[in-house]
Amino acid sequence: MNYNKNNAENVKIAYIGGGSRGWAWGLMSDLVSQEDMSGSVYLYDIDCDAAKNNEIIGNKSSLADGAKSRWEYVAAQTVGEALTGADFTVLSILPGTFDEMYSDVHEPEKYGIYQSVGDTAGPGGILRAMRTIPMYVDIAEAIKKYAPDTWVINYTNPMSLCVWTLYRIFPGIKAFGCCHEVFGTQELLADALREMRGTEGVKRSDICINVQGINHFTWINKANYRDIDLFDVYREFVDKFYETGYISDNSDHWINNSFACAHRVKFDLFRRYGNIAAAGDRHLAEFMPGRQYLNSPETVREWKFGLTTVDWRKEDLKKRLDKSAELVSGKQSFEIKNTGEEGVNQMKALLGLSTLVTNVNIPNMGQIPNLPLGAVVETNAVFRHNSLTPVFAGSMDNDIAALTLRHVYNHKTVLDGVLDGDRDKVFTAFLNDPLMTADRDSAKVLFDAMCKNTEKYLKF
Repeated sequence: MNYNKNNAENVKIAYIGGGSRGWAWGLMSDLVSQEDMSGSVYLYDIDCDAAKNNEIIGNKSSLADGAKSRWEYVAAQTVGEALTGADFTVLSILPGTFDEMYSDVHEPEKYGIYQSVGDTAGPGGILRAMRTIPMYVDIAEAIKKYAPDTWVINYTNPMSLCVWTLYRIFPGIKAFGCCHEVFGTQELLADALREMRGTEGVKRSDICINVQGINHFTWINKANYRDIDLFDVYREFVDKFYETGYISDNSDHWINNSFACAHRVKFDLFRRYGNIAAAGDRHLAEFMPGRQYLNSPETVREWKFGLTTVDWRKEDLKKRLDKSAELVSGKQSFEIKNTGEEGVNQMKALLGLSTLVTNVNIPNMGQIPNLPLGAVVETNAVFRHNSLTPVFAGSMDNDIAALTLRHVYNHKTVLDGVLDGDRDKVFTAFLNDPLMTADRDSAKVLFDAMCKNTEKYLKF
């Protein structure tokens, strides 16, 4: 890499899961939108053909209308080829297929257990972790061998356990997890300013917040826009839209899009706990006891969000495969779109081109004093040249910490169980999850069935 204070050239990025038809294309778009970075992206994927297609698409991205920099894309034959010399490593993999995800989400429904996402918490999150952790053991070992100084950016869920695994296997790794859920809540606060104060033109980045918690169960205990305390504004906003929910002009309606919501879960949590829950309602609901927001499909509709539709994901994959073929053939041109993600901005700050404060998932070094040290937590952090420093977020309110600790200790039990090859230990966490409303015997039958459904991807 060649570097000066104004630009960085010959930056090497390794992309593990480089056949991605979502995150990878977003990264391509964000990279060519920068005029002060250039270099190469090495794509490694167990699906070699997918990586080859992205090599073609990526190399076309530099020629797209609006491109400001040039990037060379290479489909790597081995993980070592991708990682060696990498300044940054992006991790974005699907642990298994949507068939396994179908089991994660829908098998528990036979026992009256409903999940709105199924990739982080609940029975589905635990089974996904059982598939993912062994893959991340291999990835951590490869990084330690081929690129011990690379900065690792993780996008894969379950986020907390992916990052925790990396540090457990390679304590010296420089890794952090990125998630855009908090960004959506900052945008909601900007909407609240417009609705309640008539303040127009406020961007997400203008909203200053203090972040505490774990991924997908993150909370804001301080928020301001310039000299305005946003808690007063948000309280009025919640009172106005508590019953009806709130849908912005720029978002889809929750009835038509199971990934959307009307924020009623957020509003309810604010009234109950006094802090602003900072994730989508679909994620937040899964961290609470199952009878509260996910008791039944009717309950979910009352709270105005949606259950995961794996069939939709399968259909969407077919569309993205068709799009990939058209991008490769040239029938469709690569279009540059701002993703709103901060991965590239984080890279620029680590290269010394800027300073950035944003939320990340890293081990707790005391930034949240009343959560266990070493557990992966989500707080703000400062990105500077080759430096990532967590911002002291303070202790969480006791009632919120109590909800959070249950999940933190479950994460540790799952991680220990998978690394020890002990399914009984993992079942302990499975039984202890707040969504587990079945009795112990039924839970064991369900656990065994879900393991059998995903046996191909389990290593113990």
